[in-house]
Amino acid sequence: MKKLSSVAKLLSIALLAAAISACSSTTKVESDLGLKGAPDWVNEGSNILNDKDGRLFHGVGSASAMGDMALQKSVADDRARAEVARILSSYLDVVSNDFMSAAKAGGATVAEEAVTRQIKNISKVNLVGAKIIGSWRDPKSNIIYSIAELDMKHVKSTLAGVNDMNEDLRRYIETRADNIFDRVAKEKK
Repeated sequence: MKKLSSVAKLLSIALLAAAISACSSTTKVESDLGLKGAPDWVNEGSNILNDKDGRLFHGVGSASAMGDMALQKSVADDRARAEVARILSSYLDVVSNDFMSAAKAGGATVAEEAVTRQIKNISKVNLVGAKIIGSWRDPKSNIIYSIAELDMKHVKSTLAGVNDMNEDLRRYIETRADNIFDRVAKEKK
């Protein structure tokens, strides 16, 4: 039974490593839909950006015509928030990976499972702050597009309120979150 537990742990670690390396891939995907008359955010798609408005996670979602415009808008909004969740999760995977590397290089012993659990909890709590900042309906196809935004300031203020977080992880995020954000945003361009 102990042997099975060890195999399960090794498999979990291998899957986590594969997921992290997939998130840090240098593959760039152009997301220009080329819809004439559409706002730039529709054609650009989901994004992580650092501009005059701050460090922002933007998620774009869409919903095809379904007969009920309110339901269609709600579905597009939910999909935009799901995109923010995906982008935030990828960003936090990079933070977690960088933290684990730094901790191990410094000779610290860190409970990887606890850090992973805390990172996932940060993602869930922060999504409450994702807000819909725009919608657009394509007059030709009647597809509704929505854009959700989550500000890095909100992520950091939410983090300050988490009580049961590893203090080393908290300090790491407080001091390096913006630099990691800038690096990830630059890689996405």
